[in-house]
Amino acid sequence: MTGKRVLVTGHRGMVGSACVRRLQQEKVEILTVSRDTVDLRDQPAVTRYIESTRPDVVIIAAAKVGGIMANDTYPAEFLYENLMIEANLIHASHLANVSKLLFLGSSCIYPREAPQPIPEDALLTGPLEKTNEWYAVAKIAGIKLCQAYRRQYGCDFISAMPCNLYGVNDYFHPERSHVIPALISRFHEAARRGDDVVTCWGSGQPRREFLYVDDLADACVFLLERYSGESHLNVGTGSDITIAELSGMIADVAGFRGRIAWDTSKPDGTMLKRMDVSRLAAMGWTAKTSFADGLRATYQWFLEQEVVRT
Repeated sequence: MTGKRVLVTGHRGMVGSACVRRLQQEKVEILTVSRDTVDLRDQPAVTRYIESTRPDVVIIAAAKVGGIMANDTYPAEFLYENLMIEANLIHASHLANVSKLLFLGSSCIYPREAPQPIPEDALLTGPLEKTNEWYAVAKIAGIKLCQAYRRQYGCDFISAMPCNLYGVNDYFHPERSHVIPALISRFHEAARRGDDVVTCWGSGQPRREFLYVDDLADACVFLLERYSGESHLNVGTGSDITIAELSGMIADVAGFRGRIAWDTSKPDGTMLKRMDVSRLAAMGWTAKTSFADGLRATYQWFLEQEVVRT
């Protein structure tokens, strides 16, 4: 990586900003571009930008993201925007002879009934989870695009599939964000108001694996330096907790002392989803941040942003 020009797309988001923080520890030139300057859904604009800046490395962290409600409410946007962003960046990188590209996907690419823990070769072996299939289809297309450009043109384009992410610079909305930031926002407000009860979606029984976003950024640098293969690689911790346990931990961190109720009329999503991270571990990388430490750091950042907003 030394001396390389590295373009991080989506640098204002949770994943992109973590990649920028991690790359600041390397002897590289970091390139970023705002949405006001280049709309990544606009193919000619993306092609002109890549040709003019000539990055050596591209990290595709830009994406339209959200939780179950957002996926269900805006299926066309989740499919179209993610398809356009990844296709434009991958094709433009090929045209500009970018030497390395890393595409970041999501564990939702795997079938609803995938074996647990989920190995990389479970991809496309069964039906997707309906609550996030639009986002999943777009991410699967990104993986396949990287593989296609590798096969046809010899491009060194790789893909990594992280598990559920959380951390600083996440999007904290009580309904439209992912589960951890949504719960942080809801329990924080409930504690501040002195509410007696917080009602959460589903049964609380699904199990999920969570990775602190700065650990993902470290894995990205690791893969860019050490991996060149067609198969995507899972990135995670290899451990999981129930949504009920997660809710209790967030309630404690936020200082909520009331009761947690469960609205079982709302969907649970996949009941168990844990990544098989043995391939990445065999290469020498494992996550370093404990869930408790990552959760405290995330909540502290949330509090600091609330001070800024007010």
